[in-house]
Amino acid sequence: MQMPSAPLVAAGARVSRRPNLSLLADRCATPRALARIHAAMLVSGRLAEDAFAATRLLAAYAALSPDPAAAALALLSSLPIPPNSFMLNTTLRALASSPDPAAAFPFFSRLRATGALAPGRHTFPFLLKAAARLPLVLPVAEQLHALAFRHGVHLDAYVANGLVRAYSVAGRLGDARRVFDAVPERNANLYTTVVSACAQNGRHEDAMAAFDEMVREGFEPGGAALSSVLSACARSASGGLEMGRRVHDLMLARGGAEGVILSTALVDMYAKNGAIREAMAVFEGMTERRVPAMWNALISGLAHHGQGERALDVFRRMQREGVPPNATTLVGALSACCHAELLDEARRLFMSMENEFGITPGIQHYGCMVYLLGQAGFLSEAEEMIRGMKCEPDTVIWGALLTACNNHGEIEIAERTVVEMLKLDPSNHGVYVVLSNLYAEAGRWQDVDKLRKVMKGARLSKIPGASRVCGSPEQRKLSPPEKVLI
Repeated sequence: MQMPSAPLVAAGARVSRRPNLSLLADRCATPRALARIHAAMLVSGRLAEDAFAATRLLAAYAALSPDPAAAALALLSSLPIPPNSFMLNTTLRALASSPDPAAAFPFFSRLRATGALAPGRHTFPFLLKAAARLPLVLPVAEQLHALAFRHGVHLDAYVANGLVRAYSVAGRLGDARRVFDAVPERNANLYTTVVSACAQNGRHEDAMAAFDEMVREGFEPGGAALSSVLSACARSASGGLEMGRRVHDLMLARGGAEGVILSTALVDMYAKNGAIREAMAVFEGMTERRVPAMWNALISGLAHHGQGERALDVFRRMQREGVPPNATTLVGALSACCHAELLDEARRLFMSMENEFGITPGIQHYGCMVYLLGQAGFLSEAEEMIRGMKCEPDTVIWGALLTACNNHGEIEIAERTVVEMLKLDPSNHGVYVVLSNLYAEAGRWQDVDKLRKVMKGARLSKIPGASRVCGSPEQRKLSPPEKVLI
């Protein structure tokens, strides 16, 4: 005889059907929906007795309101309980992650002015996260650094982590490294941020050295550190392949299958370093190859090392296996055509981009075509392609055409190209040099003299040894620092 199961709730006990309003607040997608949850919290008395519910409501308002700082301040002033530091820091975190991260600073300034919050080790990481997302990071990061020093928390690992990230976003790797070096007790997060910062700022050897130090200190590198150091290994001028192999060995020693992101990073690292056999081994060992990025890494690596035909074979295999190529894939395939000098194949690929793949050509796709056409001497076709581009041409793509004109002694197209380049960059002195050399090679000395007068009138001087356009230095216009009250 089957015994009846015991009741889940004792007889006479009241079953709570109280809705989880905090969870509902987190799930709200509009301010109007959030206002209804707010009203329910007020009616139920939840805000008066549950600080966590108030915290979630504050975070939700900060994330959804058009003016998040004003909404958070208004809610704080209406709460039936005094806000604690956890509430305020959580609100700062939501503001830092909102579409308007600058809103965190007036909110923070108001809290400081009223004495509602004494900034500490839990406050600065959120403020620094907001600073790292501003258009002008540096002045705000420096102010926060000074304030953290004043409050004695600048050597805390979590505060330092935020400082390193903010300085690295501003391109100040020296300041980021000084912050890191001063921290007495580092953690894995701080090391990961340093490795990523160096890799993202082109300091590839420094990224590898920081990763090596991280491992020696006994910290377990996570996915972010591994992918960053593999990216650095792929682009390093020296030692990248050796370090990349060590990282791969470390990943294998940990056991377990690596995810698509790390496997793609491995393929990219091996392919860019010319270790094609190892790149193929990692690629073939993957059970999931539906991600275009992995194919792109292999195609571009093969193309980069002059194996254009093989890169195109991988591209065709990608299509056979039903993996849809993206814009980056087509750049790799066209680059393969460039390396293998396959103009007809490149023409076919380029013409099929929109119809077959639904991809609108971008500046890099046009650049590959202009390079190939120029190399083959089809300069009129290259010029026509540039003038018919669906995106605005830049000095790089015009420079490729000018280089081709120089190689083929084509003066008329070169003259028109120089005009277009000077419209985009009037300070590009190199174009005069190329054009002057073309005139000289054609024996057009009167034109050489005229051009020299133009250069003299513009106070330009010939660049010694210049024979082609490499692009002018970037002209950086520094805006005045943002005024942030902290």
